[in-house]
Parts: sequence; C-alpha cells; structure tokens
Amino acid sequence: MAELASPRRSGLPGWVAALVPVALLGIAIATFVALDAPGLDRNGVPVEEVAVERTVLTPGEIELSVRNDGPDPVEIKQVFVNDAFAPFTQDDPALGRLDTGRLRIAYPWIEGEAYEIGLLTATGGTVDHAVEVATETPEADVGFYGLMALLGLYVGVIPVAIGMLWLPWIRRLDPRWVGFLLALTVGLLVFLGIDAMLEGTEIAAGGAEALGGAGLVWLGAVVAYLALAGVDSGLGARGSGRSGFRLALLVAIGIGLHNLGEGLAIGSAYAVGSLALGATLVVGFALHNTTEGLAIVAPVSSERARAKRLVLLGLVAGAPAILGAWIGASAFDANLAGFLFGLGVGAIARVVVQIAPSIRDSEGRLLHPLAVGGLVAGLVLMYGTGLLIPA
Repeated sequence: MAELASPRRSGLPGWVAALVPVALLGIAIATFVALDAPGLDRNGVPVEEVAVERTVLTPGEIELSVRNDGPDPVEIKQVFVNDAFAPFTQDDPALGRLDTGRLRIAYPWIEGEAYEIGLLTATGGTVDHAVEVATETPEADVGFYGLMALLGLYVGVIPVAIGMLWLPWIRRLDPRWVGFLLALTVGLLVFLGIDAMLEGTEIAAGGAEALGGAGLVWLGAVVAYLALAGVDSGLGARGSGRSGFRLALLVAIGIGLHNLGEGLAIGSAYAVGSLALGATLVVGFALHNTTEGLAIVAPVSSERARAKRLVLLGLVAGAPAILGAWIGASAFDANLAGFLFGLGVGAIARVVVQIAPSIRDSEGRLLHPLAVGGLVAGLVLMYGTGLLIPA
C-alpha cells in the first residue's frame, strides 16, 4: 500500500502563506477604490432608503434615530408632522451607507395623540414613520431600571419558580404519564418557538434591511442551535450522559433565551407607551409562563435533584426576562431584537430534538397516542394561557 505523500513545505511560515491571498485582495480593492472604479459609471437615480430605528418623545420635541439603509448617501432636507412642516436639527446633514443620525423635531405633541411623520430627502423622496400613541419616553434612571427589573421578576422569575413546584406531584405519577408530560413539554416548547419566530420576524422587518432584517432571526436560530449542540456535546464528554438534569438545563436555556426576547418586547413596548403596566398584564404572563416551570422539571422527575440545582434552573429560565426588559426599554434596536428572538428559536429547536427520543414508547414509536395527546395538550395550553395576555 503506497504511503501518502507528505505535504510539500515552502520557505514561508504557514501563517504568512495563509495571509498572502488576503493581502493581495486588500491591495486590489484599495487600488480599485483609489482609481474611482475605472470603467464603471453610476447609472440611474440615487437609491435612498432610510429606516427609523427609535423614537424618543420629550416635552415639545420628537427625536428620531435613523439609519441609511440604502447604497447611496442620503440628505434629509425637510420634516413634516401631520402634513405640516416642522423645524428640526440633525447631527449630520448627510448619511453614508449604514450611518446613523438623530433628528430632533421641535413639535408640541399631545399625550395620547397619533402622529404621522414624514422625512423629505434631497431628491424629493419621502420616508414615513408613525407614532401611534404619543407618550413621554421614561427617563432611564435607577427607579426606571428598578421598575423594569420588577416587571421581569413578575413575568419571568416568579411564574417559572411556581411552575417548578409541580415536581413533587410529577414524581408520584405513573411512568407512562411522565412520558405524557415530556410530550407536553415538547408541545409547550414548539409553541414558544413558533411564537418567537413570528414575533422576531415582525420586529426585525422594521429594522435596516441592509443589516439582515428578518434574516437575522434565522441567523440567530442557527447560531443558537449550533452553540447549544456544542454545549450538549461538552456535557456528554464529561460523562453526564443523557441525565435528566442535563435535559432540564437545556430546556431552561431554551426558555431563558425565549424570555430574553419576551422581556425585550415588553420593555420596548412600555418605553414607547404602547404597553400599560397593570394587574391584567402580570396575571396573564404569570399564568402563561408558569407552564414553563413544568417543562423544566419534567425531565428530572425520576432523579433526585438538589435544591441548588433547581434554583439554578429557575434563574437560567426566568432571569433573562429582566435583562431583556432593561435592553428593550433603554436601548431597543429592531435588528438586535430579531437576532435575540432567533436565539430563542434555535435553542428551543435544539431542546426539542434532545427531548423527542425520551417520549418514545416501548415499541419505539415517537407519535404514539399518549405522546400525541401530550403534544396537543402542550400547544393548546400555551395558546389558551396566551389569550390571557393583553395585546
């Protein structure tokens, strides 16, 4: 049997040889740009696209954060509010590709009213933006962040912790019904994944398309799926096998990433005045998210779980809602939001793949009657409790 030929070595170190094509490409691009793209002429009218990424309302002023979403520079020359021209100032009169800027519009807006804002560019193009319900943007101080933390605690940490208290009851069930609960867990997670995908796609569509738009949701999903697969493989290499705690941890991570996106949406909605904090909101989220605690403890029903581990699982699943509320209320970005929702989708998809083998029956069937009943029950339960949350 002939021996494989050993790779021929050149006189250059390996890392230098790897950088040679990169350096040549950089030189070629720099030369092309320096010569002003010889042989290529710009045809057609300039393409002007502007995305309004954030709106901040203070007494007598509307501030817009805008991004140039097109290939050509954009100059905003006029601003009108409800068909009336309004005075404004801006950081930079010309925005290059993907540049961001702020417009400060002097306008005596009225609390609770709706406003249509138009931006007129140098070429006569218009960019429309709507403020559905005008309300003053909360000041990001200690009290504000405390309120967001309390909101995340109410809708994330506490409901998950309460749901985990079903563990003693689950341990008394017949093994067949534990399998039913695992199938119900899969149903819950599938609903959460679909919900996160739809909400993330809707939010990301309002961001800059040049940065990915709705594609960021899919990118986040792939990144999270691969990352969680790596974590799972690492846990397996350490000898943890397919333990119940390992599955419960993966479930908690998936739910935690979903709650991060959920907190993000809640915080941003509150900051722009489209969400009223009240008992109905908290009660609705509490009933909806309590089922997440059940999904976390179902995999450890046949094992002895330490209290510290259970607390860790609860925090991993619920605490991200606090972080999400902070980000959403103070520095909301549609592109980031879409990516974070995608992370939740990918993590949930990985968890479903991991749990699915556990619901097979003695004959190896995945979709046996008890499993199908659990899946449907999980979907219906999440849908039903979701109806309790005010839009």
